[in-house]
Amino acid sequence: MSLDKSIRDKYTVVIGLEVHAQLLTESKLFCADATAYGASPNTHISPISLGHPGTLPKLNKKAVDYAIKMGLACECKITEENIFARKNYFYPDLPKGYQVTQDKAPICVGGRVWIKAKGETKEKAIALNRIHMEEDAGKSIHTEDANDTLVDYNRAGVPLIEIVTEPDLRSADEAYAFLTEVRKLVRYLEICDGNMEEGSLRCDANVSVMLSDAKEYGSKVEVKNMNSIRNVHRAIEHEAERLIQLIENGEKIISETRDFDAATGTTSSLRTKEELNDYRYFPEPDLSPLIVDEAWIEEIKCQMPALPRELQQKFIKEYGIPEYDAQVLTDNKEIAQYFEALCQETSNYKSASNWLMGTVKSYLNEQNIGIREFSISPEKLASLIQLVDDGKVSNTVANQQIFTKMLRSKALDAETIAIEENLLQESSSDSIQPIINEVLNDMADKVKEYKSGRKGLIGLFVGEVMKRSKGKADPKKTNELLKQTLK
Repeated sequence: MSLDKSIRDKYTVVIGLEVHAQLLTESKLFCADATAYGASPNTHISPISLGHPGTLPKLNKKAVDYAIKMGLACECKITEENIFARKNYFYPDLPKGYQVTQDKAPICVGGRVWIKAKGETKEKAIALNRIHMEEDAGKSIHTEDANDTLVDYNRAGVPLIEIVTEPDLRSADEAYAFLTEVRKLVRYLEICDGNMEEGSLRCDANVSVMLSDAKEYGSKVEVKNMNSIRNVHRAIEHEAERLIQLIENGEKIISETRDFDAATGTTSSLRTKEELNDYRYFPEPDLSPLIVDEAWIEEIKCQMPALPRELQQKFIKEYGIPEYDAQVLTDNKEIAQYFEALCQETSNYKSASNWLMGTVKSYLNEQNIGIREFSISPEKLASLIQLVDDGKVSNTVANQQIFTKMLRSKALDAETIAIEENLLQESSSDSIQPIINEVLNDMADKVKEYKSGRKGLIGLFVGEVMKRSKGKADPKKTNELLKQTLK
């Protein structure tokens, strides 16, 4: 499906997201069952998670701590008196037949998440409606012949927070940026691993379209079962075009829940959309109100790490690196921390950024490891940067030879390796000039071209001198001597 741009531009797409983040607690929200991913089916269960009569829930304090953390990170108001509710709905994989969640009194109210969508130069604040706590359902597994459904209750009762936006998003690109930022936040806070493929971060998208000059939103549809941020983008793009096409054809939009098929990039109807009263919320009688006082909030504030947006601004202002560099370096909390440590050891912040985004990141990707497993300390990497800054080795030698040897010899610093391997750069005319003479003699035809006006060939000569000197010739000194010799 592909709409003509003139038709697409007549409409505004309105998107609201509901993001479920599975909290990294060791036990479930209301009992002591383990939450570890990947266990054999129905091994992390108990009478409480199976909803046996007479069992009583007990709230997991760590889950509350994590919910408060996310609320503070998103500038939410933390609710003092929290009431849990029963959401009555047929869940085939939640044994109680209802879900314990929060309705009228969510733990976090309001707030915002700052994003910068692809191609945009300015940040945009996406308003949040709420963040609330609830328990997860189990997992239904449909057999190949489609005649039977198996149920794994390991996930039933695992603590979740649901992050609900206002309908502030206006494109699939903005939704992509929002989810990327939320995933980054939960990972910085260490409250969720953010793996959509494993289901620990899930997203439902509410999509509607309206004419660009309209005052009221159109009928919305909810899209489910998107297991990656890219698929959320694809689903929203498809659904927006489908809704516009329906309006253009004079058809009515049905408010419904739709399923996304990643193989085809299309959606299909699952059921008509439920109304709030269908859930028959009422206060959970087995749980007392949860009181979150100022002392509790202050305790959590003291545990908060520096957040990605804050670090980006710091890196730009204090270290003078470009905005792009700051964004890349703060995509990962451990990389950002390593960069900060590196900047305590060197004043060449741009070079530090280049090393981390280039050589170091390439090595980590090749080895499929994180920066925590990286064997070169910030102090030793700073010594390599200093060696280049002092003109003792070239960037090429530093990258291709010394860096590699530092990975193998954890105890040695960059200069020691350079000395032992005879890699220190030659900057004396006596050592470089004979190589220059040899190169110019072997490339006599190129010398004629240079003297006839092709001054760009100087780079070719420098490169050949560097090659024959095995990278030891000082490039700056080589350039000066070549120009003098070619006069």
